[in-house]
Amino acid sequence: MTLELKGVSRVVGGRTHIHPTDLTLQKGTMNVLLGPTLSGKTSLMRLMAGLDQPTEGRVFWDGQDVTGMRVQDRRVAMVYQQFINYPAMTVYDNIASPLRLMKVGRAEVDARVRETAELMKLTPMLDRKPLELSGGQQQRCALARALVKDAGLVLLDEPLANLDYKLREELRVEIPRIFEASGAIFVYATTEPEEALLLGGNTAALWEGRVTQFGSTSEVYRKPGDRVTARVFSDPPMNFIALEKSGHRLSFGSAVNAPAAGALADLPDGRYIAGFRPNHVEMEGHNTGEAVVFDCTLSGIEITGSETFLHLDHAGAKWVGLVEGVHAPEVGAPIRVCVDPAFVYLFTEDGALAAPAPYAAAA
Repeated sequence: MTLELKGVSRVVGGRTHIHPTDLTLQKGTMNVLLGPTLSGKTSLMRLMAGLDQPTEGRVFWDGQDVTGMRVQDRRVAMVYQQFINYPAMTVYDNIASPLRLMKVGRAEVDARVRETAELMKLTPMLDRKPLELSGGQQQRCALARALVKDAGLVLLDEPLANLDYKLREELRVEIPRIFEASGAIFVYATTEPEEALLLGGNTAALWEGRVTQFGSTSEVYRKPGDRVTARVFSDPPMNFIALEKSGHRLSFGSAVNAPAAGALADLPDGRYIAGFRPNHVEMEGHNTGEAVVFDCTLSGIEITGSETFLHLDHAGAKWVGLVEGVHAPEVGAPIRVCVDPAFVYLFTEDGALAAPAPYAAAA
């Protein structure tokens, strides 16, 4: 069982929502669509589901061309950010509703509803109405209604975005378990790199209607193929600075140098763009080894409780550092930060990955 998009694009009113895309999703896989708002995640899902027709290209399900097939004739289920339940119906009847529309027999409806409710930990709540449930339980009810259809393709469009932190964490843990038990193709849209990493499976990074990279989630995170993917798969976005390699030295500007080690040492001499994630920035005094030291100006801070976001200005470049603990340096004051060269990626000047960070290459 596979879902294949072949040269699929979507243009509406002269505006391109999805550029020509080739993508193959396999049975029993979790596939994350990761990208910022308006990157094309929902548009791509709607093409997969058959809710929209592609301007060009074809959609295949198990080798069959389903491009023109009605969505109700496909084995597809979709759950949106604004989860929807029927408030006048019990949880049992909510879950059973798609089966009844499909004219499934009463005994089979009962068996499948109870099996799905058990999977979603809703058995004790089958006689309740949705508004009697917590937010997380209501979202599980919406998910159960999607899963009970025995759909081969389950599309989840930012399903946890409207839940509080505790409920999101709870369902993030449960969704991979549910997906493994169902055996369907799952597609999960999110704007959060952390959520993609927690869900695992495969990730497609999206930017302005283009799939910039698709592969195993850990591989896309550790070895982004270009600067755009690196930016998408980093929250806050990856920091960048121009760099020149000469021999075994890396020069970040006129006075900041570091050794070129590992894969970086094998690169041809020349000009590159260095990139490093905010969580690899450290305040001076916390670094070890041959860290690169940058003189910056602190333009702002955000304290989360266990971490501090440092908003930095380095020679006009706007960076963000994410450091452990609570720190309150003076805004507007000079500040020195450090980056271990092991966490530095190198990109060509046109944006392609030249060398992954040594730590990622060794993983």
